[in-house]
Amino acid sequence: MEAVDREKGTPQSLRYRSATWRYLEEEVFDVLVVGGGVNGAAVARDAVLRGMSVALVERTDFAAGTSSRSSKLIHGGIRYLEQGDIALVLEACRERDLLRSRLAPHLVRAQPFVFPIYQDDELPVWQLRIGLILYDLLAGFHNVHVHRMLTTAQLTEREPALLRDGLEGGALYYDCWTDDARLTLEMVLAARGAGAAVLNYATVEALEKDSAGRLAAAIVHDRLSDRSARVRARCFVNVTGPWLDDVRRLDDAGAPPRLMLTKGVHAIFDRERIGNRDAVVIRGAGDDRVMFAIPWQRQTLVGTTDTFYEGDPAAVAAEPDDIDYILASVNRAFPKAGVTARDVISTYAGLRPLVAPEDELEESDISREDELFESPAGLISLGGGKLTTHRHVGERIVDIVARRIGRRAGRCRTAVVPLPGGGGVAPGAVCDEPPANGEEHLRRRYGALASEVAAVAREDPSLATRLVHDLPELRAEVAWAVDHEMAMTLDDVMSRRLHLRLRTRAPGAATARTVAELMAARLGWDGARVDAEVRRYDESLACARAVLEAAANIR
Repeated sequence: MEAVDREKGTPQSLRYRSATWRYLEEEVFDVLVVGGGVNGAAVARDAVLRGMSVALVERTDFAAGTSSRSSKLIHGGIRYLEQGDIALVLEACRERDLLRSRLAPHLVRAQPFVFPIYQDDELPVWQLRIGLILYDLLAGFHNVHVHRMLTTAQLTEREPALLRDGLEGGALYYDCWTDDARLTLEMVLAARGAGAAVLNYATVEALEKDSAGRLAAAIVHDRLSDRSARVRARCFVNVTGPWLDDVRRLDDAGAPPRLMLTKGVHAIFDRERIGNRDAVVIRGAGDDRVMFAIPWQRQTLVGTTDTFYEGDPAAVAAEPDDIDYILASVNRAFPKAGVTARDVISTYAGLRPLVAPEDELEESDISREDELFESPAGLISLGGGKLTTHRHVGERIVDIVARRIGRRAGRCRTAVVPLPGGGGVAPGAVCDEPPANGEEHLRRRYGALASEVAAVAREDPSLATRLVHDLPELRAEVAWAVDHEMAMTLDDVMSRRLHLRLRTRAPGAATARTVAELMAARLGWDGARVDAEVRRYDESLACARAVLEAAANIR
């Protein structure tokens, strides 16, 4: 598909935005979904597949908040067994299997986990065994593999870099890894492909009510072109995660807060420096909370922290104390690693939009279960939730929407219709090693759409080369992200479409400018806009580097 209409001379992606804005102004939608994270995407996809007219707007980029800042796990919630959340574990195991086997097998892959137990752990080996038996039973016949208990010798053979002092045994069990940002994006693209009007960088600035006091319209502002539209709808769904209470106050200025935000920070290291082979359950230094060291091809992703957060959700970031905590936890679990802040490739921080409990609890004790509440004016809001259970959450919300709009809707189809890249893709084995070649890389990221991305490189040989010499990402993927995936800023590509920001030590000015110039050719940017995008991106990298430098001085 050509990026530019040769008669109109307008970039394809900008033509789509203009057409979508006209649609937003003219249509009366069955439902307006506010929030383009994983839950908003799930609602939009479910609703449009049931035959509803749907609009989805997101204030920044799709998955730019919590939905791209997770531990990148689709898991059954073994940690929640300790809290007695049996129903949550049962739901998560079912949804995990659907994603891995049917809906997104290219993005959700089996991942072995090693769970070591030490003498000073509160959890003894026998209790771990009982918990994993229950975990397997709750998963029914949907487990990748059943768990296996490991002796001390077996543990050290499988993970030789692990701390050996006080090791009493442990277990091997299975969950799944995913690309959280791309999983969210593919749901957005699926909703768009089925007829939904979806836009990023579109902020809801006000909500309007009819004479009966029911919500009737939203004033939506395009942050890229400085235009606004009055979007009418029969039902409004607020799935904005950490911004949930802000949108609720557009409906009712006196609405009491419902969320309690906790911050989770992750750090990425060279995998050979840590020494883990599989994903490893580790304990946080000083509090013994469960954390993970997860293989991500040549890197290891370590996290997450869990601390209360009261600031601006848009400003959340790793702080020196967070980095120090992660470093101490890694070095305790892998004593030969000896990592410092200078070994950190990158960090990211996200917020858990948890529903505030009635009683005071520690951060890790607050339930991760979701909760739905509806205002007198009809605003349906979602608090809490997990990446793994997004599909089922979307189904429940759309069931409510169908009742509210008073029209017959089709049956939920999101459990049987694969995502765009998932069609015809068989569930794969564990894929934590670097791809053997460019074809395999594209297949892992795009699934059934890999051949279309490869065709972009074949049609224009200048797009067939790598962006970074030691990573497989191609210039063609930048073109694809702009033309087909609504990437509108440099950070959209660097952070969420291609993950270059997270996975290389040098995603700086040279690479950023190359990506910005590739985008400029397809978005009509002039030199000043390219410079502004690169400058903005480099400033955000400088802030992250300053945190690491401060963390290096803690010790």
